[in-house]
Amino acid sequence: MTDDHSRPVEAEPVVPPRPRSMDPQEIGFTPQRMVGWLAPLLLLSTGLRALLAILFGAYLDKRELQNSLDGEWFDHSATADGEMWLDYVADLGDGFHSTYSVAWLLAQRQLTLDGDELPRGRLLLMGGDQVYPLASGDAYENRMKGPYRAALPEPPPDQPRPTLFALPGNHDWYDGLTAFLRLFARRKDGHIGGWRTQQRRSYFAVKLPGNWWVFAMDEQFGAYIDDPQLLYFEKAARNVRPEDRIILMTPSPKWVKATTEDPAAYDATDYFLRTILAPTGANVRVLVSGDMHHYARYSGPDRQLITCGGGGAYLLATHQLPEQLTVPPEETLTRSKSRSRRYDLATRFPSAAESRRLSWGVFRRVPARNPGFATMLGIIQTLTMLAMAGAASQGGNIQRLFTIPLSMMILIVLGGTVLFARPPGAAFHNHARHWLFGLGHGFAQIGLAILGAWVWLRTPAHDWSWPGPLVVAAVVYGPIIGFLSTQLCALYLLIAGQFQVNVNELFAGQSIEDRKSFLRLHIAADGSLTIHPIGIEAICRKWVADPDGDPHSPWLRPDEPLVAHRIEPPIRVE
Repeated sequence: MTDDHSRPVEAEPVVPPRPRSMDPQEIGFTPQRMVGWLAPLLLLSTGLRALLAILFGAYLDKRELQNSLDGEWFDHSATADGEMWLDYVADLGDGFHSTYSVAWLLAQRQLTLDGDELPRGRLLLMGGDQVYPLASGDAYENRMKGPYRAALPEPPPDQPRPTLFALPGNHDWYDGLTAFLRLFARRKDGHIGGWRTQQRRSYFAVKLPGNWWVFAMDEQFGAYIDDPQLLYFEKAARNVRPEDRIILMTPSPKWVKATTEDPAAYDATDYFLRTILAPTGANVRVLVSGDMHHYARYSGPDRQLITCGGGGAYLLATHQLPEQLTVPPEETLTRSKSRSRRYDLATRFPSAAESRRLSWGVFRRVPARNPGFATMLGIIQTLTMLAMAGAASQGGNIQRLFTIPLSMMILIVLGGTVLFARPPGAAFHNHARHWLFGLGHGFAQIGLAILGAWVWLRTPAHDWSWPGPLVVAAVVYGPIIGFLSTQLCALYLLIAGQFQVNVNELFAGQSIEDRKSFLRLHIAADGSLTIHPIGIEAICRKWVADPDGDPHSPWLRPDEPLVAHRIEPPIRVE
């Protein structure tokens, strides 16, 4: 066990002077734009990393090595009045404006909602994906650590120093947890601004007041739960009593993905519940996760299943969520070991109607947010058109139309669209609809190239001497066909999303910054837990330095309204 008094007091870090502007030299980091998820190099890089993680994840897995690190659970149950406030946020570390908007609200001494005062949490629980798109020291510094340090540069002088615990998500895992462990699991207590870091591994167990516990399990890419992690939680579980209640943090909401993607997705979570927590006799009342970038709560007779991934990353659709879940799914092997229960969708943010409306923004936002993607499509379409026009101008029988250049371009188009519909993470789920939509999208793009070749052969440019046709195609035809091809891709995403294909890409390509969310939880003196889901309709995009503020106040303050609201009435767990 590790508590607040078991370690020597570490010297406070040297805090830089308060900045007078948003110059990176003054604030100590470079604010980042939202990630353009359809950028060609990023698509290739993340696809390869996801594939490597699936194929070779066991060889890159550092969880076994964590057995050499301190393996104690943490005791934060001692409070003067028997109650505690704590916060939960996940999927942060994307664009500066969205990430810092949430961090600024989390750092405020208190939030006033509907006349209720909600104090800042003594614990800040980060639920995964603390950085995008790929984990590295610089990425953490610019996209997560810097903004959170600016939001709470020093601990409050009249309150206990808040503690931060972080659970890795799949993007934290892409470098094998190297940068994550360096930032969050230091040998001595570390600091991210006014928050201190205390954990020693990528998973943790924390005892809270009122007979509550937080168990955070690290289970990524469908991997097994490693033996050191199981031993860690078995040791912590020996201190859990039958009257205790548990909040279980997971990297992703497998209760949803088991219904929408793969029925076996929930198996590892079910195994953890059955073998580690069930023998204690304690009740697991709340399961909470990020990974899906919205807020959704499923309610059942025994527990609440909450997804809250609104810490800063792009918004994800909610209108595709199932209205009811059966957990564990009845078609999995765990059905014979665990009793399945039904959970109803109680609340989602944004609403289903608003989510559908936002999905139509794909036609406008995809080319604006991803100019490199439109350029790539323009190049592919131009080369395909020139190959078609060259083959058609030769005349002859049908066999001569399929020249080597044209055949190569057709294979590139069809291969690219199928891979786009079946990303590496979904390659083993064998959904025929992914193949059908991928091929349909590919043939639609080829049809657009045929139309372009027909028009091209009726213009004088195709008869000019070389390289005249290539110059005209690159300067005039390329930008036009690139825009049309992007609009065709947007139409494909809109249609395919209705059939659970490329739903993530439909919204990732738009990089919607607004509609963010986090949780503020309160454990009362009587042991009851109240969950306050907090939403932000519109983030702040204008910030000004506050050089004369108190040392612990945010370095940057909003220069336009930043309003938080309750997503739904407080959820009371007796």
